[in-house]
Amino acid sequence: MSEVFEGYERQYCEASASLSRKCTAASALDGGKQKKQKLSEIQSGMEEAESLIRKMDLEARSLQPSVKAGLLAKLREYKSDLNNVKSELKRISAPNARQATREELLEAGMADTLAVSTDQRGRLMMTTERLNQSTDRIKESRRTMLETEELGVSILQDLHQQRQSLLHAHTTLHGVDDNIGKSKKILAAMSKRMDRNKWIIGGIITALVLAILIILYFKLAH
Repeated sequence: MSEVFEGYERQYCEASASLSRKCTAASALDGGKQKKQKLSEIQSGMEEAESLIRKMDLEARSLQPSVKAGLLAKLREYKSDLNNVKSELKRISAPNARQATREELLEAGMADTLAVSTDQRGRLMMTTERLNQSTDRIKESRRTMLETEELGVSILQDLHQQRQSLLHAHTTLHGVDDNIGKSKKILAAMSKRMDRNKWIIGGIITALVLAILIILYFKLAH
């Protein structure tokens, strides 16, 4: 069902229940300023209810046929209920309303009409309750969706931070590998220099030994 239609329907059910209460209160008044004020309030409420029915009718006719049929059936009940309220308003507004009420209540037809109206109002109240429950479930679903969305955003942020940490660690390891490579080259160069120095020192020592032997030979020979 359309959420827009549900919103109008909920408002209409509340308005219809309010009209019923006001009609009951007005019928108990004998007349005077209070009754006129109450009748004015009922007339204003009737105009609001008629406006809501027109809005529901337009919204229902804009929907798919499978949905539209059920909503138009509801509208027929609401229109019938509103007509009963209009009849009640005319009866209350008429002169000697209290006497007319007594006479009409004695007629079986009026009694049946009132029974039907009461039954319709009962269904309207039940519909209002179901709509309120549906609204609560929708709000709860939306709250859950928002919480899930927030959790997803938090997880994505954590994953992004972990990715940045891994990239930083990879960069650091790459730098360490470069430093290790440079260190190996330096150690290899030092090793070559040490080997070369060993050969040089060995050559010098050998030359010195030979020089000493030659000197000793010449001294001993003379």
